Amino acid sequence: MAMMAKMRSLAPAFIISVGVLFVLFMVISDSNVLEALGARSNNVGSVNGKNISYQEFSNFLDRAIENQKAQTGQEIPEENMDQFRDQVWDAIVTQTLTEQQIEKFGIKVTDEEIRDNILGPNPPEFLKKNFIDSTGKFNREMYESALFDARNKKALVEAEEVIRQQLLSQKLQSYLLATVSVSDGELKTKFIDQNVKMQAEFVSVDLNSLPDKDFKTPDDEVKKYYEEHPDKFTVKAERKLKFVFFKIQPSRSDSDGILKNLQNVMLKAKGDTASFKYFADIYSEVPYSKDTMNISELPNELLTDFDESKIGTMIGPFSVNNTYGIYQISGTVPAKELMVKASHILIKSTGDDAKDMAEATRVYNEVINGMDFGAAAAKYSSDLGNAKDGGELGWFGKGRMVKEFEEACFNGSIGFVQKPLKTSFGYHIIKVTGKTSQKYIVEKIINSIKPSASTRDDIYNQANDFAYIAEKNGFEKEAEVGNLKIQETPAFNEESQYLPTIGVNKALLKFSFENGLNTLSPVFKGSNGYVVAKISEVINDGVRKFEDVQKQAQSLLLAEKKYVKAKSIIEEIKKKNGANFAAASSVFSKARFDTTGPFTTSGSIPKLGLEYNFAAKVYELSVGGVSAPIKGSRGYLLAKLLTKDAFDQYAFNTQKSSLRERTLQEKKNSFVSQWLAKMKKDADIVDKRHVFYNR
Repeated sequence: MAMMAKMRSLAPAFIISVGVLFVLFMVISDSNVLEALGARSNNVGSVNGKNISYQEFSNFLDRAIENQKAQTGQEIPEENMDQFRDQVWDAIVTQTLTEQQIEKFGIKVTDEEIRDNILGPNPPEFLKKNFIDSTGKFNREMYESALFDARNKKALVEAEEVIRQQLLSQKLQSYLLATVSVSDGELKTKFIDQNVKMQAEFVSVDLNSLPDKDFKTPDDEVKKYYEEHPDKFTVKAERKLKFVFFKIQPSRSDSDGILKNLQNVMLKAKGDTASFKYFADIYSEVPYSKDTMNISELPNELLTDFDESKIGTMIGPFSVNNTYGIYQISGTVPAKELMVKASHILIKSTGDDAKDMAEATRVYNEVINGMDFGAAAAKYSSDLGNAKDGGELGWFGKGRMVKEFEEACFNGSIGFVQKPLKTSFGYHIIKVTGKTSQKYIVEKIINSIKPSASTRDDIYNQANDFAYIAEKNGFEKEAEVGNLKIQETPAFNEESQYLPTIGVNKALLKFSFENGLNTLSPVFKGSNGYVVAKISEVINDGVRKFEDVQKQAQSLLLAEKKYVKAKSIIEEIKKKNGANFAAASSVFSKARFDTTGPFTTSGSIPKLGLEYNFAAKVYELSVGGVSAPIKGSRGYLLAKLLTKDAFDQYAFNTQKSSLRERTLQEKKNSFVSQWLAKMKKDADIVDKRHVFYNR
């Protein structure tokens, strides 16, 4: 019964995760959920007219979150939730489309097929694994006993539904892939691509070796080129957006709240005998650990408030990298590496060494005669990165600084102000302020400073207020009144996965193509903030206006003329020199002559890179043969085949079976990917999740 109870507890999560259309796509597959809940008026979207309610989507999402947590042991970070919702939505869309295709093709699974699957010699793994005994063997008797126990009826019904979905998916897969096959010709080509190596001499004329000034591209020729090649200037419908971004970031109140909480932890700890680990386990976001660290790895804020007398006591809270932390140095251990702490005043090199040395000596004398070193650094040092901090460089080990500076620091005495030292940066006045050859055993309680729910609401309300007022008074005017920066995206099309400067936002992308010029958007949620946008430009699909692409057309015409010239040079080289490629420079001084390394028809060619046309033409040659001019990606080439492996019929026959299997699987995967993509492209998918998940 314990085994069946375990199966029963796993079933809901399994129904979400295991009903895969194909292994490649991991589709959520509790098909009855949508039917059981039915359509609601508060829909997050629809797929070919089938509504998906907010409640349905939430149920799927919650179960997917639980499944993710069970697999990783961690909660999904808030900043990743938008992406996770997109994945769940895509899974629901895929599953719904798949169900519709199963119905369209009349694919069914009978109760008898399910029963045979459960009671057959090899039961489904998700059931079978719960009845493995201590020796690792499947206990058939226990398995069948649990199946026929009336108390397990509900779990069995759930398992049957999972199996039904698996079998439906398998049948759909078989139906779709029935026509996918691999011919012997394809296998031979694949074998050649992978195994037959060649080596060739080549001579090339690169387009870049032909000066632009040698080619005329008058406006009438550019216009004619444009008219004769409309396919090169067609564009899909595009949009541009002007937008204002409201970044989600912690408020001062959020920061103060974390600080206050950790201050309270410090107060509790002072009156308690419990270990540091006890408090870390309760209050730290980072799992407790004892870390052995060089002093250079410790937070500067901690070092400012630390001395040896505080070993074994809690110190903090300190603000470090958008976190607050409480630390405890619980001990020290010897370190192999000596660390030093130093400050410096840099008199930057001006090119006049005598003048630089005189200035460095003057500043040095001021310090020696009583001026505070930190004040002198703030006043005179050219190293602006630390001048305001008194020239403080912090702790560092060997290999961090230039050689002369490093030697002066490691050999210098603590507290002693050294005479000016010259390096490639200029003259340095150095004061070593500390040395240690110890590592510190550190325990810590870390809380990150995150925006609270109220902060998120405040930022959303700011964005919403702006959208409301901008609709009445004008986008640009209200942005100026609110001192908000207006940004603009480059043009993007409807298939864009990423909105330039905004990020992934399918809802805003859809809005952009469903509305007209100057339409102001509602608030859309971005990856780390809220966006209010205005459609600033509408570009319809078709051939772009000549005026908009004239420079592009001119560039393409120039390249075409260069290709013609490069080909004529290559033809002349072949006519004059035949197979003597080394003499190519006598015809064209910038012709390149070289020999490739071994290459196949499918890979990168040593000395040339990816030149598939070159590889294919060379393969057609006999050893010693010279090609006709070959058009490459950067110009024209001639090739002379030096060596080519013979086709190994025995090796081909030996590998043929495994090669067929791999190639067939590749074609099936590609077919499935293309089939799914086409289904989604052709489907009527309405996604209104942004209405529900903007905050």
